[in-house]
Amino acid sequence: MTILVTGATGTIGRQVVQHLTQRGAAIRALVRSPATANLPASVELVQGDMLDVDALRQALEGVSTLFLLNAVVADEFTQALITLNVASEAGVKRVVYLSVIHSDRYVNVPHFAGKFGVERMIEQMGFSATILRPAYFIDNDLTIKDVVQGYGVYPMPIGSKGLAMIDTRDIAEIAAIELLNREQAPDNSALTRLNLVGPETLTGEQVAAIWSDVLNRPIAYGGDDTAAFEQNLRQFMPAWMAYDMRQMAERFISDGMMPGAGDVDRLVQLLGRPLRTYAAFAAEHASAG
Repeated sequence: MTILVTGATGTIGRQVVQHLTQRGAAIRALVRSPATANLPASVELVQGDMLDVDALRQALEGVSTLFLLNAVVADEFTQALITLNVASEAGVKRVVYLSVIHSDRYVNVPHFAGKFGVERMIEQMGFSATILRPAYFIDNDLTIKDVVQGYGVYPMPIGSKGLAMIDTRDIAEIAAIELLNREQAPDNSALTRLNLVGPETLTGEQVAAIWSDVLNRPIAYGGDDTAAFEQNLRQFMPAWMAYDMRQMAERFISDGMMPGAGDVDRLVQLLGRPLRTYAAFAAEHASAG
């Protein structure tokens, strides 16, 4: 029984591989560059990507469960659909897919709508699947840590509704647990969805207050100017992606990212420990400089 991990060299995928390795699973990874993948020696590597049909066929041969994780890129939807089609042709029955919370509600946000389309395909194709729907990654804020510390401003326009932010380490461990659960489940097991949320639902002002406590000096919330947010992002990413991120921020402001009833308790039970907090993240990275 072999688990194929896509996105295995990214932030979450790498941690998923580590957790699966520690639990003794047989793992194969689809990677662009095996020479620089830096994965455990026990992991079987197949060179390629999710637009390389021949590489996918090789990678999916004999696989029992697929972990489908692909990045926010212009052809994300196409990558996922091709991978699922090839997986079905290869006889793969079980899938764990990393989607996003409220994918069915943030319908104007391109990468959310794409992930919801993938969820629908997984349903229609009859996979025995777990769809993981994470909220905002706490680790996203590594990109603005220097702004917080250097300028005294928390600049992410996340609004006043609140986001149920989750640490990527928790996402990865939950994904590994669900992959092993799928491995052991019958082929016809029902599809399930699991919201991946943190222990608190935080507003922009509350996140700024956490940084104020950690740094022991005032940190202000930068406000909800999504147009300025888009323009700033265009310095670091393509215009289409910056626009996508702006649309997402506008839904943060209008809707928030709220957990469902019982979500937090369900995850704590699954992990057997508390979920990591934003305050712990801020303290860890403030001390790291």
